[in-house]
Amino acid sequence: MPADTLSSVETEVESKAAKAKKAAKAAVASATETGHEKLNEAIDIADRTLRDAAKRIEKAVREGVETIRTQSEPYRENAGQQFDEAQKYVVERIKERPVVATLAGLGVGLLLGLLMATRSEK
Repeated sequence: MPADTLSSVETEVESKAAKAKKAAKAAVASATETGHEKLNEAIDIADRTLRDAAKRIEKAVREGVETIRTQSEPYRENAGQQFDEAQKYVVERIKERPVVATLAGLGVGLLLGLLMATRSEK
């Protein structure tokens, strides 16, 4: 083969290789761009899904708290009434026997003091 022919073949091969290289770069760039777009779409979908789930959970928790509040209302009122009755009972007994109540209070205070003192020593 003459040198000119060999040189023109080499030039043609180099030209085709350069075109193939450019085409490959363009394909990679396009694939990368498409991948980024798909990833962003997936992130947006996941974000919307999580927000919707959070709203549903928040609504369920609110409804649960409201249900508990409604159901516990009679118990709370009953407990308040019983506490008031117990307080009146204690006040009446203290008024009937103030000395006994004072001594009982001192005894309970002494016992609590002794219990606390033994705990702090350990």
